[in-house]
Amino acid sequence: MQGPLALSRGIDRLNEFIGKSVSWLILLAILVSAANAVIRKIFDISSNAWLELQWYLFGAAFMLAAAYTLKQNEHIRIDIVYGLFSRRVQHWIDLLGHLLFLMPFVTQMVIYFVPYVSLSFRSGEMSNNSGGLIIWPAKAILLVGFFLLALQGISEIIKKIAIMRGDMDDPNPFISAHEQAELEAKALADEVRS
Repeated sequence: MQGPLALSRGIDRLNEFIGKSVSWLILLAILVSAANAVIRKIFDISSNAWLELQWYLFGAAFMLAAAYTLKQNEHIRIDIVYGLFSRRVQHWIDLLGHLLFLMPFVTQMVIYFVPYVSLSFRSGEMSNNSGGLIIWPAKAILLVGFFLLALQGISEIIKKIAIMRGDMDDPNPFISAHEQAELEAKALADEVRS
């Protein structure tokens, strides 16, 4: 199990680096948006390219950070039901969810996006908006985002199997929203007493 766990750690490091790095794209999108708004109001000049650049930056941050979000176990789930089960059953739910839902979906998206991006790149596809940007970089971001999510899915499957076999500790022990609130209240009470 050491080989797969080494692969998992490598995937985790890659997605953590990318996820933290692309967070700066949100700030850049805000700056582009603000500059575009100021220029439009002061000089009565507007550009579809600047507007589309905002979309590209925000889309890139969202898609390229999706794998990091999965690594951090921050994707939305229904904790009301999930929290009713033992941790072992929760691991089985996660493993089966990754195998039966996540991996088929991201694999299909990667397979479909390869020719989609390739055709867009080869044709030099441009935005339908006057003065808009080329389209293939946005499509390529989608492809890369789903590819990174597929890699992280593999990492999560490896880790779930290792946890269930007892080969590693659970990096994300489940704490229900109620338990989390109690822990935060206790920490706040301790801080007030100090």
